Amino acid sequence: MHKLSTIKAVIHTVLGVMMSLNGFAQKIPVNYDESKMPVYTLPDPLVLPNGKPIKSKDVWEKAGRPAVLKLFAENVYGVNPFSGAVKIASEVKTVNENALNGKAISKQITLRFPEISPTLTLDILLYLPKNVKKAPVFVSLNFTGNHTTTYEKDVFVTEKWVNSGFDKTFVNNRATDASRGIAERRWPMEAIVARGYAVATAYYGDLEADHTEGWKTGLRSVLTPEQREKWGAIGVWAWSMSRMVDYLIKNESLIDGHKVIALGHSRIGKATLWAAAEDPRFAIVISNDSGEGGAALSRRWIGETVEHLNTQFPHWFCANYKKYNKAVAELPVDSHELLGLMAPRPLYVASATEDIWADPKGEFLGAVEAEKVYQLYKKTGLGTNTMPMPNSPVGKTIGYHIREGKHDILLYDWQQYMNFADKHFEIK
Repeated sequence: MHKLSTIKAVIHTVLGVMMSLNGFAQKIPVNYDESKMPVYTLPDPLVLPNGKPIKSKDVWEKAGRPAVLKLFAENVYGVNPFSGAVKIASEVKTVNENALNGKAISKQITLRFPEISPTLTLDILLYLPKNVKKAPVFVSLNFTGNHTTTYEKDVFVTEKWVNSGFDKTFVNNRATDASRGIAERRWPMEAIVARGYAVATAYYGDLEADHTEGWKTGLRSVLTPEQREKWGAIGVWAWSMSRMVDYLIKNESLIDGHKVIALGHSRIGKATLWAAAEDPRFAIVISNDSGEGGAALSRRWIGETVEHLNTQFPHWFCANYKKYNKAVAELPVDSHELLGLMAPRPLYVASATEDIWADPKGEFLGAVEAEKVYQLYKKTGLGTNTMPMPNSPVGKTIGYHIREGKHDILLYDWQQYMNFADKHFEIK
């Protein structure tokens, strides 16, 4: 009896642990069926908090836009604790006048923030096209280190924490020389500089590693607990992009500071949209497969949801965002308003056919609804509410395409973005 009781107790304990683990990791319901979509009502970006309609760009800029921006800061992306100008110390570590087989000039620059932290660094890899006096520049973060965007041997291998799940060449969350160039397909550097564009990238983990304890060695480590609650990792990544712009505009004479393009894929696409919402120096804004918490409408129950985001990645957004895990209809904003914050600047939203988790239709509809704000500036956004066929870009001041394939950013995507930038920068 004693032995049987012991066995029963062990079984009970094991079952209890399994149930507990199952409860912790229990799958949040996922829907991919449009027919099961709950009825939803989107907040109107052209209505002030006091209920008065916005009928002009002046009212939008003075009252409407600040109100929407504040709602996103307080309820989604977080409140930036570093107001005003940030002192930056920069050091050009390398210059290669014959990069990319002689087609470009490359530079590696380290940024430091002496008034914030003595140890934090943001390392930029910059490619400049030759024979272009003032080049437009794509500013974008990468997932795995600057050295993974190219096979060029002089690019430093990052020494920061890297998610080992990205590739087998990462050992114990550290990069190795074997990881050089593994993300080159996402960074067609030669094709970009051949079109007359510069590209500046930095590892998104430089100022906050992408895990729940990443803040301890990053920018948020200098904040109070209350400040950390109000500002998540995506806010830090967005801040990183703006610091890159600080450097480029002030220090790089071959860069056209009026033609800076914010571009981001996936979670960095979310950060890119927020960076451009806060920073008007980004002249064109590009979201590639940014999905939930980015371009996709949160009120659509397709693929990833607010609850999925906050459960799997609790460090990304501000604490208040978690209040809407099971109450998305109460969220005071939605993605169409985030996209509307880009107006009147050209905006491009892109999806992929096999990336259902990111809700391509929701990304398209976010772009459709953003047009209301663009109309205040007498600008046509997409100019259509019919989702295009794959590989068939549409749009005017707002562009959109859905590429055949998976969740990724590829040469095809970059080609559309450069075509879009050519048109709006009037590059012939």
